Amino acid sequence: MQKLLYITDQDEYVDHSFIAPLFEVYLKKYMTVDIVYFTDFKSDFERKDAHRFTVPSRYKNVLLPELIRNGVELQSYDFVMVRNNIDIMKQFLKQRDTYGYKALYRFSFPKRSIKMCCDEAENRGSILAHMMHHLKTKKETKIINQCDAFLPTSQPMHQTFLPEVHIPSIICSPAINPEMLHENVQHEGEEKHFVYIGTLDKVREFETVLSAFEKIKSKAWKLFISTRDTEYAYEMIEKYPHIKTHIELYNAKTKDALLDLIAKADIGVALLPDIPIYNSSTPVKIFDYYSSGVPCLMTDSGHTNTVFTDCTDAWFCDFTQENITKKLEYLLTLSKEEVMQVGAKGQARLLDVKNYETLAKNIATQLETL
Repeated sequence: MQKLLYITDQDEYVDHSFIAPLFEVYLKKYMTVDIVYFTDFKSDFERKDAHRFTVPSRYKNVLLPELIRNGVELQSYDFVMVRNNIDIMKQFLKQRDTYGYKALYRFSFPKRSIKMCCDEAENRGSILAHMMHHLKTKKETKIINQCDAFLPTSQPMHQTFLPEVHIPSIICSPAINPEMLHENVQHEGEEKHFVYIGTLDKVREFETVLSAFEKIKSKAWKLFISTRDTEYAYEMIEKYPHIKTHIELYNAKTKDALLDLIAKADIGVALLPDIPIYNSSTPVKIFDYYSSGVPCLMTDSGHTNTVFTDCTDAWFCDFTQENITKKLEYLLTLSKEEVMQVGAKGQARLLDVKNYETLAKNIATQLETL
């Protein structure tokens, strides 16, 4: 059986909702997978178990010798995959011939592009930042093109953010976990419960969504928001005094807490501005919603409408206050049974076209051909 070392850019204590199912369960059906996490809270290398290693963050710049020093046999791996960290990728490219593994670069999301959008939204952007971004992207592209394969989250993300990467690509997208489906728990009462889970900032423009809720005539609704950005959320909600009694704010810190909150809802809110950093892949939280059979209201973008169909297994609208209000008013006319049918169809659709079982098999098959 072939062997993969997967080096994440994540801390050991964050919720690895994407890593765990794909790399710890499904891909292990086809190969042995060892995973490296980083930590700011420990001073020494630690083996969590036979296949999970924790490395202090201060060793990132010398990760390869640190792994060797702690008995990780790099020559035993057929593949070394690095997630989002180009400097670590450079380390392992230099020693690829020495240890005989194939080098893979995993591009999960465009971190620097997202930061630039945030800076511009807060009037902190500059021409110099754009120039530096262009130069860094050029250097990163040169390094990635030395790898044996490139694993972007989606083809549009590849084409939008790293279009000059020309090595073999293997799509590594978010997906639904067929072994972790949850019951759609129906609450009592006729009001509709909406839920939004995720980051809140100026780039996501969630004020547009709240303005849309403010304009609907019916008051038979609640909106649950779970975010780590609670201070930002409180300040934003205060701007909408007429509807703030309809909004409940949470900071769910675990996967189980998020699933409990989703279970209280009828409809998930996955509305984001139709810009490249958001419309080049399916938002991860959509899969959390549908794993509980909760259907989503989402932005009509070039990526989501290749997976879902409006009013069949999801609902689409443009990211404008007027269009969102119109769709919300329509949703409030639907019966619970009609909403549940859309959720069930959406879950079935994802199980058919975007599930971890199929994704892992596709990745393993393509790795064999390298």
